[in-house]
Amino acid sequence: MKFRPLHDRVLVERVESDTKTKGGIIIPETAQEKPMEGKVISVGSGNRDEAGKLIPLDVKKNDRILFGKWSGTEVKIDGKELLIMKESDIMGIIE
Repeated sequence: MKFRPLHDRVLVERVESDTKTKGGIIIPETAQEKPMEGKVISVGSGNRDEAGKLIPLDVKKNDRILFGKWSGTEVKIDGKELLIMKESDIMGIIE
């Protein structure tokens, strides 16, 4: 299935964090926090200003991003756990 977000929304896949500490201790899944880092899968076309001119988004497909802990709405598409969020929920792009 193909999915394209509308307007200023972004489809994001979480990037899993390490399950071990630096000392080699394995962290159980129940104690792990959900990662706040993700990869952009798809982006909307952007918002329109008061004059009706299209303002494109700053993020693009395949960007690695940081987002807030409670950002976005979780959805399941083709068996994958993904997030849909507004561009304003994204804190920055990891370069």
